[in-house]
Amino acid sequence: MNPILAAAIDSAWGVTAIVWLVGIFLTKRPARQTSLLSRFLLLAPIAIGYTLVASHAIRQGWLNLHLWPQSLAMQESGLILTVLGCGLAIWARVSLGSNWSARPSVKQGHVLIVQGPYKLVRHPIYSGLLLALAGSSLAVDRSGCILGWILVFATYSVKIRQEEQLMLQTFPQDYPAYRRRIKALIPGVL
Repeated sequence: MNPILAAAIDSAWGVTAIVWLVGIFLTKRPARQTSLLSRFLLLAPIAIGYTLVASHAIRQGWLNLHLWPQSLAMQESGLILTVLGCGLAIWARVSLGSNWSARPSVKQGHVLIVQGPYKLVRHPIYSGLLLALAGSSLAVDRSGCILGWILVFATYSVKIRQEEQLMLQTFPQDYPAYRRRIKALIPGVL
């Protein structure tokens, strides 16, 4: 892979990680949340999925098969998708502000956010991260990346169901209407 593009992709992920780390200290206290065990059971496949995409050490066997012809154009396209996805995730994270949580939860004084990227999809952080992960997978071009993306998508699907239940319980009047108007991950589609 082109080293400049690889560094740019790593930088997009690095900025996203910094926003997440800073944001952890700016959140409200939880009022209700899923169990810590549930958090770790969801965190493990997500960590494995991201590792399959990002790790330069996994270069053996069927996890290292190339899926399409390698080209600078594919790597540049992957970079663009990664930057757009990280940008969406950051925008959504900032829009959530102190309502954000690493695990499905309701914060004290929780507010239903329907502005910014939440006007487009109900779970724009997941949309952005999945887009960024797809972009990175496109640029890296290894079969292990596809497996990693699928693992992360499946785990985010579980988290979405948990979050949806909490939002329906917390906002029984507003959330069903919001849910009918706005798709979960892809505007107007899914």
